[in-house]
Amino acid sequence: MDFRDAPEEAAFRDRLRTWLAEHAKAFSASGDEYWEKQAAWHRALHGAGFFGLSWPAAHGGQDLPPVYDVILDEELARAGAPPRPSLGYLVHGLGRHGDEDLRRRFLPGMIDGSERWCQGFSEPGAGSDLASLTTTATRDGDSWVIHGHKIWTSYSDVADWCLLLARTDPEAPRHKGISAFIVPMHQEGVEQRPLRMINGVTTEFGQVLFDGARTPAENMVGAPGEGWALAMTVVGHEREPSTLGYSARYGKLVRSLAERAGANPPAELAWAAVQAEMLRLHVRRRLSEQLDGVVHGPDGSLDKLLMTWVEQSVGHAALTVGGTRDPELLNAYLYSRAQSVMGGTSQIQKNIIASRILGLGA
Repeated sequence: MDFRDAPEEAAFRDRLRTWLAEHAKAFSASGDEYWEKQAAWHRALHGAGFFGLSWPAAHGGQDLPPVYDVILDEELARAGAPPRPSLGYLVHGLGRHGDEDLRRRFLPGMIDGSERWCQGFSEPGAGSDLASLTTTATRDGDSWVIHGHKIWTSYSDVADWCLLLARTDPEAPRHKGISAFIVPMHQEGVEQRPLRMINGVTTEFGQVLFDGARTPAENMVGAPGEGWALAMTVVGHEREPSTLGYSARYGKLVRSLAERAGANPPAELAWAAVQAEMLRLHVRRRLSEQLDGVVHGPDGSLDKLLMTWVEQSVGHAALTVGGTRDPELLNAYLYSRAQSVMGGTSQIQKNIIASRILGLGA
């Protein structure tokens, strides 16, 4: 298969490289500073025509083939620039399950970065077993009233809106009593509790307590009880490596580690190089399938497992090469440990593969 750029793709890549050479350095950062610059980076990418490439033009995207997203990810990694903000799974969720009024109201601000979003799914007692969530939404006139506790909520402290799952029918079976809402975050009844990570970052994740927060009835996404379908759309896209841009960054880190290791690289680095190349080729295959109109369902669990194995292999190699003396490499290792938990644990992914792909236990 020929993965070389078509002429229009090559022109796009050149234009992007030129823009990154001038602008990327201003947004490069680490730790809390990285998260502080995310909103400005999002707006800069979109303003220059490099964000929302494959999303609907009617809502601020460009309707380009997904290969342009891959080019963007590759060039961001090459330039040492921050990755593109990871909003694709929310765009897909709202785009597929929201009505036209909701799409017209919320997708443009989500895509251009003028409004910031977070995802209210996980709870202290409902992470991988998301269907056991206990956050409730009760109808009160023209509004829904939210009570509950969400955790691991990325960007919650700066978000304007939250795409939230809550139980609206406690008598229904677990998966059928859940509904989805767009909830305004700047109101009484929303309490933020930041979570400090092991690598020192304090602004990536947060706990959010909803104590009587309200959202208009028209902000329900889909019909009552249809929240689980939206959740599966969101996590399915969240687990795809081609839409998250991880592959290029893993490869770049492996090459950097090889330069540091010199003539005698450790075995851990050799294995990380094999893993990173395997994921790169897998992402290329997924891209080809997307271009052919193939829609993936539970296959996203395979992608998620591959990403976990690769990131943790690369993280282990980083620790082996840099030890604890290099903060950047130590942070790469520490962050990699979360990959087998976030987005659904590896155990859950294996269960999905066994039951929904292999048909075991049927």
